[in-house]
Amino acid sequence: MPTDRPNGSLYTKIDNGVATVEFGHPASNSFVSELLTRLANEFAKLSDNDSVSLIVLKSEGDRAFCAGASFDELVAISNLEEGKAFFSGFANVINAMRKCKKPIIGRVQGKTVGGGVGLAAACDYVYATVDAAIKLSEISIGIGPFVIAPAVERKIGKAALAELSLAPTEWKNAYWAQEKGLFAKVYDSIAEMDKELEFHVQRLASYNPNALSEMKRVLWEGTEHWDQLLAERAEASGKLALSPETKAALEKFKK
Repeated sequence: MPTDRPNGSLYTKIDNGVATVEFGHPASNSFVSELLTRLANEFAKLSDNDSVSLIVLKSEGDRAFCAGASFDELVAISNLEEGKAFFSGFANVINAMRKCKKPIIGRVQGKTVGGGVGLAAACDYVYATVDAAIKLSEISIGIGPFVIAPAVERKIGKAALAELSLAPTEWKNAYWAQEKGLFAKVYDSIAEMDKELEFHVQRLASYNPNALSEMKRVLWEGTEHWDQLLAERAEASGKLALSPETKAALEKFKK
């Protein structure tokens, strides 16, 4: 049953060299800051766990994969310090995923928005269903997907990033995401996806863990400057969140 905890849930199960990390939140698996911190710390811990060869990242339920960052926390930002801290949440998670020594396999069962697209992009290999449409809606509320953009661009290229971010109300289907390189596999159902995912990760976990770690390092070559880059992007986003234009746009989305 999906969690009803206001700060969300995070569970990790380790079996036969595979760590399955599952996050959840009652608001379509969105992320409050506390949950993002926990997730970043979990990736750091698993990176140094010798009993783990690879990681599966998934979310609760059979509907949305991730609705991005907490809208309530975004609306509550009142100064630059709060704004930078808020946008640093996904920055820290993406950097933790980037630095993690273990390959991360994403399982995307449904729609994903904003920071959720960034999570998928920071995975090293992604399984998805036909229901896993994606959208970057940030421009429509006066900010932008600046923190996650490096991860998304790394996977799908600048032209596809522009197509997503400059059409912020338009959903792109799972096959578009696969064609652009965000998803590796797309399946008709969750059951079919999970069957293939289980087979794949068990086979991967049987391989030389040092080879997996070295492959992970090679895949992320050229991103060593992201600690600074994403921190700068978080600060820039925090400034925009305080602008009158963004505050006015957010008011329209309040219930």
